[in-house]
Amino acid sequence: MALPRSVRIVEVGPRDGLQNEPGHIDTDTKVELIRRLVGAGLTWVEATAFVSPRWVPQMADHAQVMARLPVAPGVRHPVLTPNLQGLENAVAAGARDVAVFAAASETFSRKNINCSIDESLARFAPVLERARDLGIPVRGYVSCTLGCPYEGAVDPRAVARVARSLHQMGCGEISLGDTIGTGTPLQARHMVETVAEQVPMAQLAAHFHDTYGQALANLYAVMELGIATIDTAIAGLGGCPYARGAAGNVATEDVVYMLQGMGIETGIRLPALVDTAHWICHLLQRPVNAKVSRAMGPGHAVGAEGH
Repeated sequence: MALPRSVRIVEVGPRDGLQNEPGHIDTDTKVELIRRLVGAGLTWVEATAFVSPRWVPQMADHAQVMARLPVAPGVRHPVLTPNLQGLENAVAAGARDVAVFAAASETFSRKNINCSIDESLARFAPVLERARDLGIPVRGYVSCTLGCPYEGAVDPRAVARVARSLHQMGCGEISLGDTIGTGTPLQARHMVETVAEQVPMAQLAAHFHDTYGQALANLYAVMELGIATIDTAIAGLGGCPYARGAAGNVATEDVVYMLQGMGIETGIRLPALVDTAHWICHLLQRPVNAKVSRAMGPGHAVGAEGH
């Protein structure tokens, strides 16, 4: 199959990228990060998570973030809602796109959310039913699709089973996550091909981490199969706290640079992404992981759009 002519980027930096940062990040910073990302042309920016502050204290200000989101036509801000209470709180705060999160690894599910895979899916059933009644689309995440920090290799058939269950419950899109970033291109292709036997390719997205430097190659491999939605995080923020040496999500600017170089449309301005990456990393007092941002530097090079 030919590569897609356009790719939809789902920016997960403000939620997935920031949720495990050790220092407190104030609401002003989170809202400004979202504003800058939207200003760079991103139309899907994951805003926050309606989870218990006890478990994820970085997301405790979810309602305040939602109240101050920049209003821009055509821009959507999905939020994570792990249970029915989270959904109700999200809707009350103004959310119009939500997401649920399951694992393809039994051990990871128990360690991460303290329940089995089947129990997690049972929790999501009322969330999907309520969202359907409200006319709110739900995105499903599946983690550990190419490896687990506890179990090692994960059978693609296990990934397909979880993806199929989420799809049958009503998730309009399933994001397949290489949570610990150990996958390689042929593994990624095989996993996506297996899942696509159960869920239409057009409803699948790739969410790859770059721990072993394979994320861009893996993305190219699954784009050849028809994947046209990619999750990324500005500056490569984030990463699984259970993964040894985790380098974070694949960086938005690295993916956009690759896509633009192949003539694939994203609608995103690369120099603005680079500036945003340097800005947020300066505030977080951490190095920029993204190779493109390191190469271009703050204040981006003139004419970098066309490279």
